Amino acid sequence: MNLIDYIRNVPDFPIEGIQFKDVTTLCKVHSSFKESCDRLINHFKNKGVNKVCAVEARGYIWGGVLAYQLDAGFILIRKPGKLPAETISETYDLEYGTDTIEMHKDAIEKGEKVLLFDDLLATGGTAKAACNLIEKAGGVVAGIAFVIELTGSLHGRDKLVGYDTLSLVQIPVEE
Repeated sequence: MNLIDYIRNVPDFPIEGIQFKDVTTLCKVHSSFKESCDRLINHFKNKGVNKVCAVEARGYIWGGVLAYQLDAGFILIRKPGKLPAETISETYDLEYGTDTIEMHKDAIEKGEKVLLFDDLLATGGTAKAACNLIEKAGGVVAGIAFVIELTGSLHGRDKLVGYDTLSLVQIPVEE
């Protein structure tokens, strides 16, 4: 099954010039959603994953399924101020400015193997910041998974060298 056939391209969203990759069209078809989940699970099922961390919001779609199927706990990574208990945070650079993500301070036990999931890899800033959070909490990044990886001029994977990184669909982009 070619999963890219189930991903909708939305021109000029959220701003003019951006070609938004919409995974909701992949999710609404049982066979493509199941295929995407099965591929991720099969890749990481023998990695001894204790926890799955997912980045809001689309990351939660697959993150919960992965945690359930891998017999692992599930951890939310969110924007600042959204989690109710004590958090740790990581700030990272964007093309124009910075952004911050957080997770609960007590989410990961020292030495736990953690799978990180986000729906899309572009520049790699969010994923690298999430890996830093996991490691700051004492976890070991067992792998990183994405449905979509934008390849070419963005070089997002370059920030994730040394991690077992899986993307189900690669879409070339140019500047």
